[in-house]
Amino acid sequence: MKIRGSYIAAAAIAAAVIAFPAFLGAYPLNVARNVMTYMALAISWDMLLRSGQISFGIAGLFGLGSYASILAVLRGGMDPLLSIAFAALFAGLVAFALGFAILRLRAMYFSITTLALMEIFRIVMHNLHDFSGGPEGAVLPGVIFDGNASALYWLCLGGLFVTIGASAYFEKSKLRLALTAIRNDETSARSNGVDIFKYLLVAFVVTSTLQGMMGAIQVQSYGFTTPDTAFDANFTLLPLAMALLGGIHSTIGPMAGAVLLGIASEWLKLKIPYGHLVVYGVIIILVILFMPNGLVGLVRGAMRNARRQGTVAAGTGATGGVE
Repeated sequence: MKIRGSYIAAAAIAAAVIAFPAFLGAYPLNVARNVMTYMALAISWDMLLRSGQISFGIAGLFGLGSYASILAVLRGGMDPLLSIAFAALFAGLVAFALGFAILRLRAMYFSITTLALMEIFRIVMHNLHDFSGGPEGAVLPGVIFDGNASALYWLCLGGLFVTIGASAYFEKSKLRLALTAIRNDETSARSNGVDIFKYLLVAFVVTSTLQGMMGAIQVQSYGFTTPDTAFDANFTLLPLAMALLGGIHSTIGPMAGAVLLGIASEWLKLKIPYGHLVVYGVIIILVILFMPNGLVGLVRGAMRNARRQGTVAAGTGATGGVE
């Protein structure tokens, strides 16, 4: 009954979110698209984190997907919608090739390498003047769906649903057991027959594919990109802060953090346009120090304590009745 109730609640929320364009104007829908983009990136980052690998290359794969999509349209004459699938596949293939080198690294070495790759991607696109447009970037002849706000919202929502579905599969399948074993004790996992490299490669390729897909959706929705906007540090710091704030190693945690911090980020950009990244950094530090399990962890802990106290009270009452 409890599981059925959760499915009904999820279906009701999904239906309400799908119906948003009927009630919201163009600007609120644009804000909602931004929140959904960051939410998808936060979830995908957390999916790899479940293996213990901390990536700082979210913006790198996001930007790579942006450029793959826009250049597929401009240079290859590809249909804009098809270019999104192409960009996702391209980001996944790049991650597959890179994975054979960087997935041998662990801890800060892996994190620093992914951060360096993001900068390398940006520099390459910055210097390919004839192909990528150089520092001025590239501009599409038109926005997908002719810029219809509702259609753009549903396109971004579709990307988010794909990401949530992939994350839910990670949680329910044997991947969760394998990644958790790797995170907890890699030596023990290997001794129990877990193919560590295979599972890390699967996680890295899938998350990179999702990040490239969201980058393609972003660029098709706005119609242009530049190296500085495609590989913006916002696309790394903000999803990371969202996942940590909401609670890591889950799907619901990054979603909760994205809703709260995504709305707050719009206000911060208006108030301190050149200092909002500092706020994200402060949030990350505070959460790590004082709330390592995030908001979802706090709620779950409070619920466990309430159940425990209820059990104790029931037991005390029963004992008192016997006496």
